Amino acid sequence: MEQKAKNVSPFSNESRNAYVVEHLTGSMLTLLKEKPISEISISELCKVVGVGRTSFYRNFETREDILKTYMERRLRDWSLRWEGQPEPPLGELIYRVFSFFENDRDFYSLLNERGLVYLLKDIILDICNFDPAQEAVAAYASAYAAFSLYGWIETWFRRGMQESAKELAALFGNPSHSRAD
Repeated sequence: MEQKAKNVSPFSNESRNAYVVEHLTGSMLTLLKEKPISEISISELCKVVGVGRTSFYRNFETREDILKTYMERRLRDWSLRWEGQPEPPLGELIYRVFSFFENDRDFYSLLNERGLVYLLKDIILDICNFDPAQEAVAAYASAYAAFSLYGWIETWFRRGMQESAKELAALFGNPSHSRAD
């Protein structure tokens, strides 16, 4: 059967998927402000967006995957700012990382409030280039860095993000960020 113009979507598959991902993410964030993720059904998300469950499963496996994808995209966009630049000293790197979270305080506070900070763990492992197949020293070193960073972030979130990114960098021994701007 030949498709007629009115039956053909003006969106490519890629455009449709981008639309679905964007709107499912927006709906998830809105609903997450109202209730825990365990009370948000996939059917509810799809109904709010006006798409079928197949559209959800074409892009995600779980509700948590929406948040992971959102965080990964934001982090990837942020990290592109530093691409091609020399590796900064540890204190500066810590400052940059905590500034990233500080600039999106509302989102990360919501994650903390809903008990979803653990979703950051795999993202941070990737940032630190953890790979269990690496040589032992490299694998343990990257795991140590990742879990240390994750622990600092989780503690910071649980403390209500009281300290600024500058104060956290100073705690890592970089006094240049302990001064007020």
